[in-house]
Amino acid sequence: MLLVVDNGSVYTQSLLNCIEELNVDFTCYTFDEIANSDFGYSAIILSGRRKNNPVMNVVNSKLIKHTVREKKPLLGICYGAEILALTLGGTIKKMSKSRYGIHEIDVIGDNPLCAGKIKVFESHSFKVAKLDSLFTQIAKSINCEFEIFRLDNQNIFGTQFHPEMSQDGKDLLRKFVKIQ
Repeated sequence: MLLVVDNGSVYTQSLLNCIEELNVDFTCYTFDEIANSDFGYSAIILSGRRKNNPVMNVVNSKLIKHTVREKKPLLGICYGAEILALTLGGTIKKMSKSRYGIHEIDVIGDNPLCAGKIKVFESHSFKVAKLDSLFTQIAKSINCEFEIFRLDNQNIFGTQFHPEMSQDGKDLLRKFVKIQ
């Protein structure tokens, strides 16, 4: 079963609607509801967020460490990608200008989720600035070097954008849920 962790993003309902349309067996909990879970899920999606919360950061970091240890699929979306990078040795930084709306990104690395140029929905003012050497850059844009990245050929991915908000992004989500 797929676990979606709701970190308070304004786009979480769109994410849930998209997953529901894919006929995937999933459950959704807020980060504070999942804090004491046994993490018995086949794959995890970490949503974006509205504001920083130290408890949310701890819970998401635990989930990330669990998925890495258990070699389970994980998709971090926006904040989910940022906490993935931070948990595993990367850094984030505030952007000089927030990024919002549909933008084209270049997929530059082989991966099971997407290829070529794709149009994605951005809504963020922070970005992943540096990744640990275990990560591979998969896609980039003019404003974000790490639009999509992957951990060590595992099915653990981060997207700086919100895939639930564009057709190309929904295609990426469909491919992600099939690898679980």
